[in-house]
Amino acid sequence: MPLAPIRQTGGWKLAYADFLTALCALFLVLWLVHGATPEQKENVAEQFGAPGLATAQAFKPLSLTPAQTGPSALADTLRYSALLAEPAGHVAISEIENGVRIDLLDPELAPLFEKGAASLNARGDDLIALTAGALALIDMPFSIEGHTDSDPIHRTNYSNWDLSADRANAARRALLAHGIKPARVRSVAGLADTRPLDASSTNLPQNRRLSIVVHLD
Repeated sequence: MPLAPIRQTGGWKLAYADFLTALCALFLVLWLVHGATPEQKENVAEQFGAPGLATAQAFKPLSLTPAQTGPSALADTLRYSALLAEPAGHVAISEIENGVRIDLLDPELAPLFEKGAASLNARGDDLIALTAGALALIDMPFSIEGHTDSDPIHRTNYSNWDLSADRANAARRALLAHGIKPARVRSVAGLADTRPLDASSTNLPQNRRLSIVVHLD
């Protein structure tokens, strides 16, 4: 008569022992972390590839008010935004007296407006959305300026003055649509071709642009 197979009854003990060991290790880690200083926690995080606390804080954008900043700090804050990730030549930030100027340029291959048109195209609306994100980092009033090149507008009773003003107003409406409070808009102006970026070539595409002037005063 064949013998009955021997039942293995001790396997669960090994699994249970492994479980208790892991549980004890978990409580030991929790106890050590609870008593660790912030610096020690940061060192442990860095060992596992996480950015240190100081590094994370260094790249955290701040919401600034006029009393807290000057033009340099304001420009640095705006540079945290996705707006400055745009290709070179599309956006420029410059410090001015009592504020910062953001120029949204109109390169020939990536215009904000179609030639002679006052409405933002899809590319222009995308750039205005990024501008709204940058302006959300601060709490200051701003002005909007529209600029054109020197090529004349061949329309009755409509000039570069009208076109630049209409484009500035289109930018204002788009910024509000993207969540900017209307009370922050100090003024909207059309400057036609009176302030070219390149005075020697006033008809260049780069002279067609929108400017957002953030005011500290």
